[in-house]
Amino acid sequence: MQYKFLFHRLFVQFWIVPAMFLFINKSVGQEIETPNFIIIFADDLGYADLGSFGHPSIATPHLDRMVREGQKWTNFYAAASVCTPSRASILTGRLSIRNGMISHKRRVLFPDSKYGLPLSEITLAEQLKHSGYRTACIGKWHLGHKETYLPVNQGFDYYFGIPYSNDMDRIHHLDWKEYWQQPDSMIKTEHFNVPLIRNTDIVERPANQHTITERYTDETIAFIKENRNNPFFVYLAHSLPHIPLFVSDKFQGKSRRGLYGDVIEEIDHGIGRILKTLRELGIQDNTVVVFTSDNGPWLSFGKNGGSAGLLRAGKGTTFEGGMRVPGIFWGPAYVKPGVIYELGSTLDLFVTFSQMAGVDLPNDRILDGVDLSSTILKGEMGNRTSLLYYRGTDIYALRYKDFKAHYITEGAYGDFGGKEIHDPPLLYNISEDPAESINIADQHPQIIKKMDSIICVHKADLTKGPDRLAEKE
Repeated sequence: MQYKFLFHRLFVQFWIVPAMFLFINKSVGQEIETPNFIIIFADDLGYADLGSFGHPSIATPHLDRMVREGQKWTNFYAAASVCTPSRASILTGRLSIRNGMISHKRRVLFPDSKYGLPLSEITLAEQLKHSGYRTACIGKWHLGHKETYLPVNQGFDYYFGIPYSNDMDRIHHLDWKEYWQQPDSMIKTEHFNVPLIRNTDIVERPANQHTITERYTDETIAFIKENRNNPFFVYLAHSLPHIPLFVSDKFQGKSRRGLYGDVIEEIDHGIGRILKTLRELGIQDNTVVVFTSDNGPWLSFGKNGGSAGLLRAGKGTTFEGGMRVPGIFWGPAYVKPGVIYELGSTLDLFVTFSQMAGVDLPNDRILDGVDLSSTILKGEMGNRTSLLYYRGTDIYALRYKDFKAHYITEGAYGDFGGKEIHDPPLLYNISEDPAESINIADQHPQIIKKMDSIICVHKADLTKGPDRLAEKE
């Protein structure tokens, strides 16, 4: 009996106690360690352009694996339906109406624009640097091409990418409409005099867009390897599948979906390489990766634009197809796997990542994001119950829980009808009717009243920033 008792005590001392220590240590580590963050932001990728979101002929095995191992958000939204205001919001956690990065006169910044994102704004990169993060912006910026506004002056330690959309600085002699009616083979990367910038220096002009997706991936992997022993934040903003579409030789003709599918599959391949790097370095358990898109698909370009699936319309509109986008969260030690039907937005990443990194939120400005961490980490119900749909400086629509009201509707650059003001607003239950086809306004006057009150509260503390998109150099 004495030997059995001694053996029992030794078992407890040498096995159970250390096991308890390891468990406690891991729990403490979850609280005190700051995870690495990678945001992968596609350009003009539609809600239904991934295999895991329903596309029948585009193969996205690496993104699909992220969905299986992480979270698929079915109600995830960009903050705007076009590039510049959407990008300003994902990095600041603020609606772009507050800082002037949205306009009725010019919907995005151009190579002749005078301004960019105000330096008074706090970007997610600046926020995370308070907790010792190394930060990189790789890809499309579109928040000001002048040196003053480039990423290295907005909190990023490193920048490699193009300063605006890949269809700008066109030097071809044909006019815009004639140019895009040409066969894909006639549209050349050298027709677009877009600069490729490293930090503040132009290293290539025009940028070779056939190789740009692969080079963005290479730069991301190099930064991760260099900073493997530090907390890091990478904002990888692909400049595709925004038209014009270009792909490397190894992916040319690979997909069943034509050139557009080739582009998506090359992006997916690069994501697979990044995830493989995290695993090889042994830092996958301390990294959170998010994949989403800046807005919906540019349907005007037919087969060279993406798909919003059953959602109505696309880029440029405040219908669901313009702003509801794929949302994928992956992080083996952080993200609780599952399909998430809660409401989320790119606006929320600033607040969520700040909370996860232990960085205090700024108290000198209004933030429009909410903390999604309880949903990401535990699968709990979310904190977001409403979402504003701005187009220019006006509110066009509002989502409140399952309902969406349209106060104004307008087509994408004139493709889907003119501007209409609705009084009473159109009302849809977009859980039951995601295609926004059945107006139920007359059945729910109290819901409309509630939504009107949400907008009134928002406007009561709203100070609109001066228009920073309209003025040219």
